Amino acid sequence: MKVVVVESPAKAKTINKYLGKDFKVLASYGHIRDLPSKDGSVRPDEDFAMSWEADAKSTKRIREIADAVKGSEQLILATDPDREGEAISWHLLEALKNRRVLKDVGVSRVVFNAITKSAVTEAMKNPRDIDQELVDAYLARRALDYLVGFSLSPVLWRKLPGSRSAGRVQSVALRLICEREREIEMFKPEEYWQVMADLKASDGSSFEARLVELNGEKLKKFSLANKADADAALEAVRRNGFTVDAVEAKPVKRNPPPPFITSTLQQDASRRLGFSAKRTMQAAQKLYEDGKITYMRTDGVQMAEEAYQGSREVIRSSYGGKYLPEKARRYSSKAKNAQEAHEAIRPTDFRLHPDEFRGDADLGKLYGLIWRRAVASQMEAARFERTTVDITSADKTAGLRATGSVLMFDGFLTLYQEGRDEPGDDEDNSRLPKLTQGDTPELLEAKSSQHFTEPPPRFSEASLVKRLEELSIGRPSTYASILSVLQEREYVRLDKKRFIPEDKGRLVTGFLESFFHRYVEYDFTADLEEKLDLVSDGQLKWKDFLQNFWKDFQAAIGSISDLRVSEVLDALNEVLGPYVFRPAEGAEEGANPRACPNCGDGLLSLKLGRHGAFVGCSNYPECKFTRAFSVDAEESQNPINPDGNVLGQDPETGRDVSLKSGRFGPYVELEPEDGEKPKRGSIPKGWNAEELNLEKALMLLSLPREVGKHPEDGEPILANIGRYGPYVQHLKTYANLPSVDEVFEIGLNRAVSVIADKLANPGRRGNAPKVLKDLGAHPKDGDPIQVLEGRYGPYVKHGKTNATLPKDSKPEEVTLEQAVELIAAKAKSPPKKKKAPAKKKAPAKKTTKAKSE
Repeated sequence: MKVVVVESPAKAKTINKYLGKDFKVLASYGHIRDLPSKDGSVRPDEDFAMSWEADAKSTKRIREIADAVKGSEQLILATDPDREGEAISWHLLEALKNRRVLKDVGVSRVVFNAITKSAVTEAMKNPRDIDQELVDAYLARRALDYLVGFSLSPVLWRKLPGSRSAGRVQSVALRLICEREREIEMFKPEEYWQVMADLKASDGSSFEARLVELNGEKLKKFSLANKADADAALEAVRRNGFTVDAVEAKPVKRNPPPPFITSTLQQDASRRLGFSAKRTMQAAQKLYEDGKITYMRTDGVQMAEEAYQGSREVIRSSYGGKYLPEKARRYSSKAKNAQEAHEAIRPTDFRLHPDEFRGDADLGKLYGLIWRRAVASQMEAARFERTTVDITSADKTAGLRATGSVLMFDGFLTLYQEGRDEPGDDEDNSRLPKLTQGDTPELLEAKSSQHFTEPPPRFSEASLVKRLEELSIGRPSTYASILSVLQEREYVRLDKKRFIPEDKGRLVTGFLESFFHRYVEYDFTADLEEKLDLVSDGQLKWKDFLQNFWKDFQAAIGSISDLRVSEVLDALNEVLGPYVFRPAEGAEEGANPRACPNCGDGLLSLKLGRHGAFVGCSNYPECKFTRAFSVDAEESQNPINPDGNVLGQDPETGRDVSLKSGRFGPYVELEPEDGEKPKRGSIPKGWNAEELNLEKALMLLSLPREVGKHPEDGEPILANIGRYGPYVQHLKTYANLPSVDEVFEIGLNRAVSVIADKLANPGRRGNAPKVLKDLGAHPKDGDPIQVLEGRYGPYVKHGKTNATLPKDSKPEEVTLEQAVELIAAKAKSPPKKKKAPAKKKAPAKKTTKAKSE
């Protein structure tokens, strides 16, 4: 019996059909080992020794494979034909060696680019050893990403509360998005005008021409800068007759694009199908495992000989000989490392037409895109005739130009046309009438149009992947995860399929640009990728590469370990100043945009609090002015004057009721009397501050509301809105209500029932809290650290110290290092002072008079 190991059960099922009864195909379910998310998993001081661990599920897989291997004659590692696939095979081999089950068992490695019977059987005839150079490239990449992430992230947690993590490529991609947003915000549109003329040829057909020359000078984009310039140009066009001065017609060819590689597949699926990079790769993975397409992680644009023959046969039979070039089109790969440049993404069998595909809708759409691109890559070029007509006015003061492009032969365009962002998509396909030199077309109308320059567009998934590829940052297999991580960390959001940086993302980018500029430089990151390619090509030792990187990076980390938060804020004020401190609308020219609008003499500055960054006045606590970090967020979420919007007067007191904006959001306030503490009420979640009226404001100010007396003891039942939402209270029993509206509507019977339910089902109070994650032992005392489920959210526990997790942290993603930081911070914070109970007055001593006898 021979044991074959692949990554996925779907792949195992497909391969099992091609191999005989002498083979047993098992799945590893991806990687079986990983670096633990804790300090010390990579140890630079020990020659970059790495600790690998298998979780419970992977341990079970390893045991199943080990049991199968014990009674076999050969182990065949058939994981994917790339660096990650090589690494999975290496990990499995190491795990089986540790279990000592490989005695007298032959081990071989096979690779195939497509899961077809011919590809699989051919691979089995050509086994090889594990490619250690590819494994070394994997180890270098994993160690590099670990060292960057686990060194930078703790710095972010200490210096920028609310930040989640930093990564080698992730941070550079985030910088691209933030820089583009900065360009858009700083962009100042420029005005320009164009003059167009509608002309009629001698055959009666009309066409359009643009003014390109005026008074002997060629017009540039901004030559007509205003309406006065445009009117003068219009006059020059209208007062003259015109003569065709020259006609030039030349043939133009447009060649088909090559078959897809990973990045171009992600880009085109985004443009044409609306798929995210992650969705595209999930669908491609299933198509590959089903044997429908070749391997989908590749930089190579070449195809196998059988593919050239198969695609050409489809073209000949379906489209005819005129669409078939004399020879197959062969494209050269742009991949710098030949070992990682596999065959392009193509159908395994071109005879399966997209119209005949049966299966999941996403798979069908993506298969159709891959099939059309691969077949089109082998078709004839499209041919156009591009015509340019120069037309001159009688007095030679005005020159017009008309252009047109006529499709003479559609070629590959009959099957496939590239997405909108692709070059050549702006082809002018307008047809011009037959014109010859000396013709005198008639002027029908001349008109001018005003235009303004536009800022560069925000990145879409397609354009961001394209930009990363142009900069040689990341690799095809990493793009989908990079984009996902940026969104999961809430550093960016997708709006109308375009990336917009969140405040948190801009803070992280500003911090890294200020203190780790070299490590978010595009050239530096691209250079690291090139060196990793050299490792996989055997030209650079992976530990030498890591040693050179770590020496400088460790020094950079150490240089800011003692950095004060005030220094961080000063740097962020400088970097993010144009975004955070924009001049107020209507402000005098030259006015300081950082001047406090409340006290006038204070300076606005970024501040860091428990809930993230915000802007505050330097004169705090005398001036308590605060606003949101983002000017846009402040304007959109809190359209409230700093002094408050008066909603009306309280009918009982006649005092103003105002809607105001505070550091933690909008609230309502009843105008206080002199020396009186103002009565306030926060706007509850789900209520729109912009739609708040006097009636609702008075309802909030009336809280807590007495629902009635409890029938058993006569004590009041109160309804109110607290930090954790709406509730009713009776003595020391609090019961949540499902909606804010019920606070104002709930009756006594319903309130008594809710209180009774709470008493009957007290929840977890008094019971052991649920353990969400065991993090391991504390590095100092060895006591366990756990993530527990608490009444008010998850927290970490070490001995008697409990530390609440930050709002944006996910319990399953918390690491031991983060937990130790939180526990240390909690231990240093002064304990909350408890109010001393009021001293009870000693009862007066009773004096008893002696009874007279």
